[in-house]
Amino acid sequence: MSITYKEAGVNIEAGNELVKRLKKKFPKIGGFGGLFPIVGTKYNLVSSTDGVGTKLKLAFLMKKYNTVGIDLVAMNVNDIVCVGAKPLFFLDYFACGKLDVGQAEQVVEGIARGCELSGSQLIGGETAEMPGFYKDGEYDLAGFSVGIVEKGKEINGSKIKTGNVVIGLPSSGLHSNGYSLVRKIFSDNELEKYSKQLLMPTRIYVKEILLAIAKFNSVEQNIVGITHITGGSFYDKIGRILPKKKDIRVVIEKKTWKIPDIFKIVQIKGNVSETDIYRTLNMGIGMVLVVRSEAALKIEKFFRDAKVIGRVKKGERGVELV
Repeated sequence: MSITYKEAGVNIEAGNELVKRLKKKFPKIGGFGGLFPIVGTKYNLVSSTDGVGTKLKLAFLMKKYNTVGIDLVAMNVNDIVCVGAKPLFFLDYFACGKLDVGQAEQVVEGIARGCELSGSQLIGGETAEMPGFYKDGEYDLAGFSVGIVEKGKEINGSKIKTGNVVIGLPSSGLHSNGYSLVRKIFSDNELEKYSKQLLMPTRIYVKEILLAIAKFNSVEQNIVGITHITGGSFYDKIGRILPKKKDIRVVIEKKTWKIPDIFKIVQIKGNVSETDIYRTLNMGIGMVLVVRSEAALKIEKFFRDAKVIGRVKKGERGVELV
């Protein structure tokens, strides 16, 4: 029997519908980072908030708490850099039924490490004890990050056009999405067996992408779109940055990169369809850049492990995987 993300308890369509409805009332939401102009200056603040999701369940199972904090920071700062912004500071929210000081300390150590990797600072947070709300030994995490970008230098996808090249940056694993599906497919023994791959912390791309922006967007914008491959994966996340009124289509060629074995194991074990697996998991690509063809080769070589994985073509607006 084939297992879908929806059957695992996550309804991507419902989440998209909520965002669609909210955007009618609050038109500024829905991007990878919310922009707020600093009056009297040439800068915008850029903010993002996110959590780690049910990857925490695996951390509880394995009693390993020092990496999920890196995931928490990554899920926020990787979104902020999609706008071309530099993350400045980070705050966390740690909620539990009964505080285990040692456990919480490990989590915060991971958060501090994530901030270090992203070049931002952990400046505060909140610890909430809520007896009866969480199971013993379990907790939840949320984070909030703020960055900065110069007005007029935001990267928002509006300049994406036919002929642009799509470059993928490899992920370090599943990152922090799709774990409800993974937990539906794998037994506890299997989760333990593959725990090293499954608990691998999310790669933080901030420093290398900011260096690329400084190098290739200083004179003209060669990097015209950036997307963080998370929930909704290739279809929703790349589709999000495409200009609304242009008849352009992103075509991703799946054979252009090597898919790590863990993704194949999940797909085969769960008999997950091609469409569902590429809409749920990152399949080994954690970040996507859309770039001008004239600069594509130089940008690909700038990153130590980048791959050209697709093109922007004329056609119905959307994303196609071939």
